[in-house]
Formats: sequence, structure tokens, C-alpha cells
Amino acid sequence: MLGFRFIEIRLASFTNIMLYSLTETIKDILSNHIKARYDYAISKVIVEQPPRAELGDLAFPLAFELAKKLRNSPKLIATEISQEIGEIPGVTKVTVAGGGYLNFFFKRGIFLQELFNSPNLPPSRGKSHKIILEHTNINPNKAAHIGHLRNAILGDTFARLLRYIGENVEVQNYIDDTGVQVADVVVGFQCLEKMNLHDLKSITTNFDYYCWDLYAKVSRFYEENPTNKSLRYNALKDIEQGHGETSRMADFISTTIVHCHIKTMERIGVQYDLLPKESDIIRLNFWQHAFRLLKDSGALNYETTGRNKGCWIMKLKSPNNNQKPDSKDVSDYDEDKIIVRSNGTVTYVGKDIAYQLWKFGLLGMDFSYHNFYTYSDGKRIAMTNSTPSKDSASPYGKGFQVYNVIDTRQSYLQNIVKLGLQALSFNEQADNSTHFSYEVVGLSPKCCKTLGISLSDEDKKKTFLEVSGRRGLGVKADDLIDILSEKSQEEVAQRNPDLSEEETQKIADSIAISALRYFLLKFTRNSVIAFDFDDALNFEGETGPYLQYTVVRTKSVFRKVAADNPTFNISTLSDFVNSEEGVKFLNRELNDDYWRLIYLSAQLESTVRISVKTCEPAAVAKYLFTMAQELNHFYHRYKIKDEASQMKKSFLLVLMTIICNQLELGLNLMGISVPPRM
Repeated sequence: MLGFRFIEIRLASFTNIMLYSLTETIKDILSNHIKARYDYAISKVIVEQPPRAELGDLAFPLAFELAKKLRNSPKLIATEISQEIGEIPGVTKVTVAGGGYLNFFFKRGIFLQELFNSPNLPPSRGKSHKIILEHTNINPNKAAHIGHLRNAILGDTFARLLRYIGENVEVQNYIDDTGVQVADVVVGFQCLEKMNLHDLKSITTNFDYYCWDLYAKVSRFYEENPTNKSLRYNALKDIEQGHGETSRMADFISTTIVHCHIKTMERIGVQYDLLPKESDIIRLNFWQHAFRLLKDSGALNYETTGRNKGCWIMKLKSPNNNQKPDSKDVSDYDEDKIIVRSNGTVTYVGKDIAYQLWKFGLLGMDFSYHNFYTYSDGKRIAMTNSTPSKDSASPYGKGFQVYNVIDTRQSYLQNIVKLGLQALSFNEQADNSTHFSYEVVGLSPKCCKTLGISLSDEDKKKTFLEVSGRRGLGVKADDLIDILSEKSQEEVAQRNPDLSEEETQKIADSIAISALRYFLLKFTRNSVIAFDFDDALNFEGETGPYLQYTVVRTKSVFRKVAADNPTFNISTLSDFVNSEEGVKFLNRELNDDYWRLIYLSAQLESTVRISVKTCEPAAVAKYLFTMAQELNHFYHRYKIKDEASQMKKSFLLVLMTIICNQLELGLNLMGISVPPRM
């Protein structure tokens, strides 16, 4: 058993960058050679993977581009390059295929050896290049629901992917503590519950759950008598200006619920670095400074007549902004966007422009900070203060690139923020502002039935039902996680009756989080998701539990081998891989079938980089599912424990170690842990 523990540590610790690095090296060599040989700069060195392993490992079609300049046959040019390119470390040969492809073949034994031995992570780009990633951003007026979970899981996974390729990432969770949603809950407490600040502090039930129900009541209160909405705007103004009891109640409500949200997200492995508060943006006059900049640039106009009388508006076709927002979801581009209302309150987008300017370090102003929460692993989250900072070396903000994870319904407003940067001539920063959009999450009718949500006959016929906090339709995030964990616990207990209740619960929690995260990540961002418990928790098919089970079952092979041979551990495999006899065996045995598995497992970093470039974590999810399928086929095809040849057994264990490691590493990038048993 000691040997197996050693293997587990090794499996979790090593990774590689060999395939990506080798590919980039070849691209550089080809580009430099063509520049020197033909005095021509290739616009983009395109690389493809041949359809079959026997055709090579990388294929470059660059001879076709050169043929247009040299007016010669692509095949002749490719042949010439292959003969002149010289020896490349890690490459055994270069051939010409088809009408002029340059196909590169790797030295398989060395490739596998490096893949097994390399403990290196991709190099960091250094702290001077910071990426700010804003996600979650739940209005602090009620409990989080499943739609918020998709935002948080997408954002958290993207942060993990960025960090894996060496980026310096600061994760922010913007707290809209002065918005209408918080104002509505204050109205609910004051006018419906007849409660003051002292009464709020005496609430003993889950505060975010209490506010969930109250928020729905307030929505009905407004519907019954539209004039009641004036109470919202009065509260909103008091909150923004920090006036009296209303402001203090809003601060208590938002702060208490943020604590609830942080704990909910911690359950699914989501952490933050900074919680910037909207109230601090207003009270530190960030908005006033941004307001002056926008007025001076001519981006804002004060309306003295018409329906927007008394408002400051941004003309979307003003001389400084003669292009429409780049959004396919909004048809009313010609309408002016209100930035400051006639009563003096600032709209969401106005405050967000100020916040975006601060993120890029363009305001010349900063918050003060205090510790808000400490995670179980010791990491701390900072929150902003409404005290001007005197520290010019603040560790927060000043990003080079900004990603805002916000659902697709906010595309219009996100484009207005971008136009605000352009109006101030911050074009580079506007180009580096990315709206990481995604579609909504709904509930399948079957899921609603499980949750006890009553549906009309019409709703029962729908593919999914959209979550609505105002209607009170939806599932609270903590309830969803609890139900997933309960269902997982039943399955684990049935499969492992010998486990203690504590062990069963721990494994069940891991499976529940895996089911949730993978389900919300496997769909592309532009897909509307209908959540279903059975689909998410299935141990077969494209689910998180299936991927976990693949790793758990694979590791059981090592336990069985170690049980038969107590002296076996990871050093045994390392000695085999690095011995002269082992290298000869690898070169002899690495046929196309084995090589296909190794080559697939080496594509993790390349897949991550593609996922980052396209802002599509689903690419990694699909890749990991493919790798899990291949690993399962490998498990069933080769009975490693019963292999008579020790050399062959070591060889197969090396292959399984590499593939299993890459799968587990990939799962970690998705925020999914692997339990010891399932």
C-alpha cells in the first residue's frame, strides 16, 4: 500500500508542456528558414494533425502559400524545405505528403520519456501582465440560484485555465450593493415586514433564504399597485447617498448575504481575490471623476427636453462614438442610453464604466481594503473600503486585460461600457475588454418535479423553465448542491457498504460537485441549459462522475499491482522508462495504437490554450471526456495485473500513468477532485 500512495502523489504532481513547446519550436524554425531562404514572411504558420498516426504527428501546409510567391509546385517547395531544414530535437523525420504538406514525425520513445519525467509547468509571464477576471456578481439581495452557479463555475474554470498557462489572474466579484434589487428588499422589510435594522439583526433563519421569499413578495407588491414603485426609487436614492436607516439596512442586508454567497461558492471550489463594492465606487467619487471625463470628452449630453429631460445620456451615434454597439441581441441602437437619471441616481452602466476604468488603472484613484473572509485553506478575500487609499502600490486593479463574465442578456450594456472607454480614447483598453457571455440555465420539468415546484400543464410541456427570482421560480444553489449530495450518497453507500458515514459523505460531496461543475461546463457558452439531476449524476456517459470513476478505477490497477508486489512503486516505473533497456523496449513497442493514446494525452495544454483563446471551457470538457473514453477502452483491452512479461507490464503501467495523470490534472483545472473510491 505504501507503493500505491507514492504513485498517487506522483500522479497528482507532474505535468508537461512538451507537445506545445515542440510544436512552437518547429513553427519558429520553419518561419525563420523560409524568411532566410526565400526572403518571405509567412503570414501565419498553420499546423494540422494528420488524420492517421502513420502519416505523422504534425502537418504544415505552408508550401501552398509559398507556391503563390515562388510560382512553383507546392510539392517541390515542400521537398526542398524538408531537405534543407536540418535536424530538429525531438523529430525523427520530415516527409512530404499529398500535394505539398510537410509532415513531422516525433521520436516516440524520447517523447514518452519526457512526458513521463517532466515536472515543468508553463512559464509565467510575470506580474507586470495582469488579467482581471470578474465573475459571479450576484445581487446581494437573496440566495444564489442555479443561474449564478453557471456564471461562477465558468469564471472559476476560466481563471484556472489562465493560471495553468502561466497568466497572472486577479479574480473579482463585484458587489452591487446600491442597485434596485437591494433597494427592493429594503422596501420589503420596511413596508411589508414592518422591520427596522435592529429587527433584521435578530433574524435567526438563513438570511439569504428569508430574503429570497421576501423579494418575490415585493415583486407582487409592485404589481398590485404600480405606484408602490416610488418606494423603490426613494430607497435607491437614500442608499446611493448613504442616508440614514435605509442606507444602514441596505448595508447590513448586502454584507450578510455576501457572506452567504461566499460560503455557497466555497462549497463548489470557487474562490475570489477581491470584492469591489459599488457603494465605494460612488462614495469615493470614482463615478464623479469618470462623469467629468465623459462630459469633457463630449460622450455625454444633458437633455433639457423630451422623455429624457433632466438626464445625462450617451448618444450611441455621437461624433465621438459613430459606431453602434457590437451586439446582435439589441435592436434599439438608435435610442440614447441614460447614464444619470433625472433624480441624480446613476444607472448600472454608468457605475460600470467607472469600475472598468479603475480595473485598467485609468482613474488615478483607488480604494482602501480590508480582509472580508478567510477560506478554509487560509486564503483571504479582500473587500474595498470607502476610504481613499494613500497606498500607491496597491496590489489590486491595474490590469492589462479584463474579462467580464456576464450573461448574454447584458451584451448591450457591456458594449456601452466599451464605447465609454473608446469615447475617452482608451482604445487599447477597449480592445482588451472582453465580455465573456453565456446563455441562461433553466430547469427541466422533471427537475422541477424533484424539487417540488408545481407547474401548469403548459409549463410541463416546455423543454425547460427559466429561473426567475422575482417570480420565486428556481432552485437555490445550496438546495441544489444538497440534493445532488444526497443522491450521490445513496449511490456511494450502495456501492461501498463498508465505508463509514463520514467517508461516504465526503465522497458524495465530491461526486455532487463534479456532477454540477461538469454539467454546467460541457455545454458551449451560447447553449441554453436545462438542468436535470439524472443526467448530471449518471456514472455512465458524458458526466463528471463518469470521468471521476474512470480515474478511480484506473488507480485501482496500481493498488492491485502493488498488492501483488510490495516493492513496486513509482520509482520502479521511472527506472524502467529511463533505463537503456527500457528505452529500447519503448521504441520497439510504441506502435500506432499506443502512440495515439500518448499523443492524445499530451494535448492537454494545447487544448487549454485553444479554450482560453476562444473563451470556451467546453473545449477542455470535451477533450477530457474523449480521454476518459480512451482510458476506459485501454483498461478493458489490457489486463495489466495478469500480464506475464514484467517489461510489458511496466510499459503498460507507464502508459496508464501518463494518461491517468493528464486526465486528473484536466479535472483539477475544471475544479473537480477525484475521490479515493466511488
